[in-house]
Amino acid sequence: MDFSLNQEQEMFRGFVRKYLNDVGQTKVAREFIKGDTKALQSVFSGLAELGCMGITISEEYGGLGLEALDLVPVFEEIGKVILPGAYLETMALAVPLLEKYGSEGQKEKYLTDIASGSRSITLAWLEPKKDYNPDEIECWARLDGDDLIIDGIKSLVPDGDLADTILLLVRTDEGTEGDGLSLVLLDRTNETVIKVQQCIDETRHLTELTFTNVRISKEQLLGPINQGWPILQEGLLYLNAALSSMMVGGMERVVDMATDYATIRKQFGQPIGRFQAIKHRIADMKMDLEAARSLSHYANWALENDYEDREGAIHSARSFSTEAFIRIASQNIQIHGGIGFTEEIDCHLYLKRARFFENYLGSTQHNNEQVALALGW
Repeated sequence: MDFSLNQEQEMFRGFVRKYLNDVGQTKVAREFIKGDTKALQSVFSGLAELGCMGITISEEYGGLGLEALDLVPVFEEIGKVILPGAYLETMALAVPLLEKYGSEGQKEKYLTDIASGSRSITLAWLEPKKDYNPDEIECWARLDGDDLIIDGIKSLVPDGDLADTILLLVRTDEGTEGDGLSLVLLDRTNETVIKVQQCIDETRHLTELTFTNVRISKEQLLGPINQGWPILQEGLLYLNAALSSMMVGGMERVVDMATDYATIRKQFGQPIGRFQAIKHRIADMKMDLEAARSLSHYANWALENDYEDREGAIHSARSFSTEAFIRIASQNIQIHGGIGFTEEIDCHLYLKRARFFENYLGSTQHNNEQVALALGW
């Protein structure tokens, strides 16, 4: 069975690649590190004009009405240039959950804005000194008539200072049914105290968000009350499938960097790529890349077609791609030698992004355990 992308998807990849090349590839990420977010906003406006923001959004809300597999080439190209921002969380988490669980009012408001490129959404899950276990959630949303009053702290929120809306996992415990957790859509306001945290990947902002008596309408609940955990887990399937594609894009760029450098860098009168120590290392990197690409394409295909082994396929792709990305990015620095450790070369940007994804929304061990559960082991 052929799981490769079709001609239309590859053609669209070409448009996205040309646009990202025109804006300077990793130049946007480097400017973001310096504190310039205007260039990033301009890039997202351009991506919206190309249609990248509405790929999986229904046509009635301004989207293209396509499926998860159509996002693969976009995520791969974005991964190549390590583009900052919450495109991943918006398109691969918020959009599928809004399409399935959002009310008509929520779809009209959020999906329309996302498709036009005027809104991004991120996820607030972790809390200080807590882990991803549902029992650790202590951020409360108390019912007060037709409103919810939110109190608590969320930490390590990706791009919480830039995203327009926060998808917030809170404890409600209203009644006896459900798991006591709910998802709410919280538009960023001055009531939320935002503190930027340090991050190993400087092209991503991590923030701590503090909520004190933040009042929102009960209509901001995404899905039924007290059913937030299973809804979030379903959304994570979309996110992890897309994340594996993004890492494949990063890996492809790293392999190209290593190959190009091994061709132009000469030692003892010949390119270093002729030496077995370098040649075999690049071959191993290429093997990792193609294995990750195959797993990623199948995971997205299984997700789109609701195949029976989709959970195992997605977690396998996420786990392998995470480890392979770290391996390849580390080898790339070694191939570049001393210059590979400098800020002038892009090598370090990819290794930092790989390390950022290592424990993002779950560790490699967690994903391996999910694979075992999906296989009935």
